[in-house]
Amino acid sequence: MDQKKFEVLAPAGDPERLNAALDYGADAVYLGGKTFGMRAGPKNFTYDELKSAAELSHSRNVRVYLTCNTLPRNNEIPYFRQFIEEAVSCGVDAVIVADLGLLSLVKKYAPDMEVHMSTQTGIVNYETANSLYNMGVKRIVAARELSIDEIAEIRAKTPAELDIEAFVHGAMCMSFSGRCLLSQYLTNRDANRGECAQPCRWSYHLMEETRKGEFFPVFEDEKGSYILNAKDLCMIDHLDKLAEAGVKSFKIEGRAKSSYYVSIVTNAYRMAVDILENSKGEYNIPDWIKDEVFKVSHRNYCTGFFFGHPDDCQYYENSGYIREYDVAAIIEDCRGGMIYATQRNCFKKGDTVEIVSPKAHFDVLTVEKLYDGDGNEIECANHAMMKLMIPCEKSYPLNSIIRIKK
Repeated sequence: MDQKKFEVLAPAGDPERLNAALDYGADAVYLGGKTFGMRAGPKNFTYDELKSAAELSHSRNVRVYLTCNTLPRNNEIPYFRQFIEEAVSCGVDAVIVADLGLLSLVKKYAPDMEVHMSTQTGIVNYETANSLYNMGVKRIVAARELSIDEIAEIRAKTPAELDIEAFVHGAMCMSFSGRCLLSQYLTNRDANRGECAQPCRWSYHLMEETRKGEFFPVFEDEKGSYILNAKDLCMIDHLDKLAEAGVKSFKIEGRAKSSYYVSIVTNAYRMAVDILENSKGEYNIPDWIKDEVFKVSHRNYCTGFFFGHPDDCQYYENSGYIREYDVAAIIEDCRGGMIYATQRNCFKKGDTVEIVSPKAHFDVLTVEKLYDGDGNEIECANHAMMKLMIPCEKSYPLNSIIRIKK
């Protein structure tokens, strides 16, 4: 294994999730401003927040990539110059672009800005990759429809200076490289402008034209069928194969996901990549690290197109998430044999909890005593965001997570 540096690239939908990514080991984060990004749902970042995010990230040796990966219409183009000039002044390290016109404008208005070409571009061959490199692109994000072998061929037939990034974890779109029209047709919310309503997750029935009101299941039962519902991607077992194919950056999907999701998944891939970089030809991850990605809200997992045509990437029973753990509290301080934390979900004295810290096996703790913020002993932490104290001799870093199995 070539002992080069790999990158764990984590999502940051807002400042809270940015901090989660930083605390739990991201090498780089990707985030959006208030315009030109593919995720309109998260809060995203104002100019001042983006500037602060870049300063904080750089102080911790983490790179910042700004998304401008929508497909903008004519009336939006005049506003792009201000957007990209503000990105430069904020100090972001790169912009993620999907549109060739925006690529040319980045080169015009910010010639020194590093450009990453988004997965929405649909890069599936080395000729496209080489053309983009010749246009000044530093990195391509491989289309999610590519196999590992196809990525390896792109790597072999492109300049070494062109980085390859690939999604390794998170939700998948049923359309080619995320270019879906369902949402726009059915809800007038354009997925290619960050407003996807996710109609692929809906349950559908079939109705015959002359039998109006008489519904027929497309699949097995009266509940209908989730015929378009994709499983989530998980490649934590196979990072060595992606690395051998030439992938430098391992990207985690989830700018709309919770800070808990960002913390746990980033932490798992951080530890996995550390093992990968220190491996001597064998990539073996302890089961407990693999299990971490099952302790966040997720759909059933698959490996996408990486190993050829996917036979098991659709889930027909429902579109719901599997969620077996709740965040009980977030640790703010540890001193004098006491954990000081803020409650997130109800838990009580006698419960067994897990405490998660960066780059470490979680600890198991039975809450034998529980106190409110004033030091009064209580039976249950059942008030949202209440301050609380738990006796514990071990100290944990700021923002360590106390979670409980549901």
